[in-house]
Parts: sequence; structure tokens; C-alpha cells
Amino acid sequence: MRNHRFAVTAIAGFLALAVTSGCSTKGGGAGEAKTGDDGVKTDFGVTKDTITLGDLTDNSGPFKVSGISLAHGYQVWMDDVNKAGGICGRQVKVDLQDMGYSTEKAVSLYAGMKDDILGLVSIVGSPMIAALKKEMTSDKIIFMPDSWASSNLDTPMAMMIGPSYDLEMINGLAYLQEQGVIADGDKIGHVYVDSEYGQNGLEGSKNYAEQHKMTIVEGKLTSNDVDMSSIVTKMKSEGVKLLLVTTTPKQTAAVAAQALNQGLDVPMLGNNPSFDATLLDTPAAPALLKNFMLMNYAVPFSDPAMSKVAAAYTAATTDPPNKTAAYGYVAGVIWGEILQKACDDKDLTRDGVVKVAKSLSDVDTKGVTAPLDFSLEGAPSSRASFILKPDAAQPGGLSTLAAKYESKEAKAYKTPYQK
Repeated sequence: MRNHRFAVTAIAGFLALAVTSGCSTKGGGAGEAKTGDDGVKTDFGVTKDTITLGDLTDNSGPFKVSGISLAHGYQVWMDDVNKAGGICGRQVKVDLQDMGYSTEKAVSLYAGMKDDILGLVSIVGSPMIAALKKEMTSDKIIFMPDSWASSNLDTPMAMMIGPSYDLEMINGLAYLQEQGVIADGDKIGHVYVDSEYGQNGLEGSKNYAEQHKMTIVEGKLTSNDVDMSSIVTKMKSEGVKLLLVTTTPKQTAAVAAQALNQGLDVPMLGNNPSFDATLLDTPAAPALLKNFMLMNYAVPFSDPAMSKVAAAYTAATTDPPNKTAAYGYVAGVIWGEILQKACDDKDLTRDGVVKVAKSLSDVDTKGVTAPLDFSLEGAPSSRASFILKPDAAQPGGLSTLAAKYESKEAKAYKTPYQK
């Protein structure tokens, strides 16, 4: 038996109802398909009274703020569902496992949980998804990647919420060129983590740059690098007009602080994982408030479309709100639609869930995201981005510059596995 304990104690009380211990659910989820008294066919992760999903997350590593906030988001959805009687006469639970952004640990935890879950409400991290993608595909586990690398879309099991990192960069650069911030022929600096995450962001910036005769000046990092002095010095000497970051939040803060210290006073634009609200409590806050913009898949925490989630979130926890609460909530909404339709089909097996998931072509998230289409093989569910800016006066630390922005370059761009 695996007794799960949270690495971050602040989340424990709020998620107590959501998290299962990870013990076996044999008798309803052992994998042998069976039909219950209610006429519903089941195999993994479903008993006569419970549907169990998984969350393979980071609650103790570089993306812990995002991981914790994400779980709060789907908890709001789950509370609503369970108070209304559940889905298909069953309560919904989540087996949350903290892998601390360790690929090795993620692989081990997945092996221990996979037979007891129907699917994954979230899995955090491009390296972890890359390591587990083949197995998740073989296991027929629908997963919602908390990673937007377009390389994740080579499996039909992935349900990516919003545009991939390459599309985020293309939309961001197009928006800034429309605003007159950059122009054809400019030099653009791009600081990125050398992983599926960073490389995919770089693919987007290079694609846009090629179309507009721009030069991308690269600054490659590992996920553990913290000293940005030499990279910022390089960017300044090259005369870049804009800094792009596909980095961890701490690295974003370090780049912003170094740019301020070295007098490189240019705009910064980051992919969605590059910022969390806690950065506004660091010495980098003045630079971020002045120059930083964030590409995102959803509205910020303070947006009216998030009012219900925000109210439940703040009532239940003192954890600082973060933009990933929207991701968690939307992931829950999507799973709710999948499970209800699978129930209507009398098939809550993994095969039944996969069939329903890939048929969803117009998921309405009530304005939290753009409409989502999961029916196009190898393509992201949306090409529209939300362009946000740090705002210390707002819960979650962000406000909106542009909503559902979709550039002509993004519309024309073909992601690697798009059919």
C-alpha cells in the first residue's frame, strides 16, 4: 500500500476529499471488463460507487505553485459534481501523486497508480510526458498534459488545453509586431530551457522570425541554471529588441532582474509556465511589472469568467491564487463531459472514454478558454492565446492585454503531428 502525503501541507485540508491513498481498487478497477447491475461497462478505476482519476504533479519542485493551484482548480469542479450526486451514480476522486518534477519518480509513481485510475486529469512536465507517453498510449489512458509541447500531440491520448508553446510564441510575436514593439529585421533574444518545453518555444520563435526576416539570438539553459548574467550580457551586446523566455518562473525572475541591472530595458514575453504570481514578491517584481508579458491558454484568475472558481478557491485555502487554477478547473469540466457521455453510452471503460474524448469538437468553458476542439488528430485544441501582463493589484497577479488572440501566422502554422 502507498499512503500518499502531501509535500506542501497547506493543500492537504482542501484536497482531503479529492485524494485517494493509491490503494488498489480491485473488484471494480482491476482491468477486467465487466458490466454492473446498472448496465454500465467498466474496467480500470471505476467501482460501483467511485470513479478515480489521477494527477501526476509537481507539489515540491520548480513548478510547485502551479501544481498546487491546478489541483485547487479541479477540486472546485469535483466538489460541484459530487454534491450534485456525482457522475453515473458515482463520486469522482483524484489520486494525486507528487513527483517533484523528477522524471524518474514520475515513471515509478505512474507504474504504481495506473491500474487504479481511469485516466489522468493532469500530468505536469514535458520530460515526464515524454518518458511516459508510449506507456500511457499503450495503456489507453487519456491524459491532459500540463505541458504544451507540440511533440505531445503524437498520441491520441493527449488532450492539450489550448495552443502549444510554438503557437504561443507565434501569436505573441505577431501581437507585438502589430503593436509596433518589434519590426521586420529585428534581433530577438530567446532564453530557453533545453528540453521539449524550451525547444518547442524556440521552434515557434524561429518560424515567425523566418517569415519576418528577424534574427533569433539563443540563450540555452538547463532547468537548474540560476545565474543569468552572461546570457543577459550576450543579449545586450547583440542589441536585441525583445527578450523571449521559455523558462521556469525562477529563471524568468532572474532574467528580468539581470536585464534591469544591466540596463537592457526591452520588453519580455514568456510561454505560459514561465510566470507565477509569487514572482511579484521577489526583487524582480519592478522589472516584471514594467516589461513582462505572458502568453496563456486561459483568462487570468481575476477575470469575471473565473469568479465562481475564485470564490471557492479563496474560501477554501490560503494558498496564493495562480493562473493554473483555470487549467485545473477546465480539465475537470472536460473530464465531466467525457464521463457523462461515456455513462450515457453505458461504457466507462478506457476504450469507451477514448472514443468519447476524441469526439469532442466544441467544448464550451464559459469564457475561461477559447472554444476547444479535440477531434483533430495531432493538432492543438485551440490556436487562440490570452496575452496577459503582471498586475500586483489583481488576485493571481495578472490582467489581460488581449483575449483569444489568433494571428494569421498561427492559423497557417502546421504543428509537427497535425494531419
